[in-house]
Amino acid sequence: MTVNVPVRPSTTTAPDGREAGPDRPGPRRPRPERGSSPLAGERVRPLTRSQIEDRFGDLGDLYAQTSGGGPRAWNEARGAFLRQLATDVRRPGFSLLIAESTVLTGCAYGYPVPGAGAAGARGLDAYLPRSVLPVAASGRLFLVSGIIVPARVRRRNQDRAWNLARRLQKRLLTEHDSALGVTLVDRTDAATVQALRAWGWRYAEGDTLQASLLGPYGVLLLRP
Repeated sequence: MTVNVPVRPSTTTAPDGREAGPDRPGPRRPRPERGSSPLAGERVRPLTRSQIEDRFGDLGDLYAQTSGGGPRAWNEARGAFLRQLATDVRRPGFSLLIAESTVLTGCAYGYPVPGAGAAGARGLDAYLPRSVLPVAASGRLFLVSGIIVPARVRRRNQDRAWNLARRLQKRLLTEHDSALGVTLVDRTDAATVQALRAWGWRYAEGDTLQASLLGPYGVLLLRP
């Protein structure tokens, strides 16, 4: 599961551009957002396969820009992301949504788990609990394999319906008439687990990441 929402360090500056300090307070912090989202202008829409291929560069740049680190890390992350995306885009039912205002601000993507079994979805069958198998057999289980959004989407208003990550993941599921969304997450990746939980994802069994299962991943589920 890709959740590219790192928090980058930043330097606070005064209005005249000089560093803020005890004697030079920085800009006043904005008040918490209330009511309707001021970010509602971000348009969410799907891309066709050919449009995805046309925008590979933009999608790679978005991933790199939200991955943290320096230029070398960006290049490595960008390359790995695009290689995996090139594989996923060929899967039956693959869907990718983008969010944009004047620029590309986020994306989410995934594909339906094969109805005859989950073996075709990155070995997902080894992780699915029995309670989810009937949904997989019906063809209404959707694997959300990536959510790429700016850091602010994790830090602010995670429980609001208009939170960008929530908008993207909900539309992915509803457009495919999915009864349930599923994703695999590295049990040691606390930041990703925290972000997904804040956006409404729940553990597949109880309140743990299924430590009894073999392998490094746990299962999280989301209802539309």
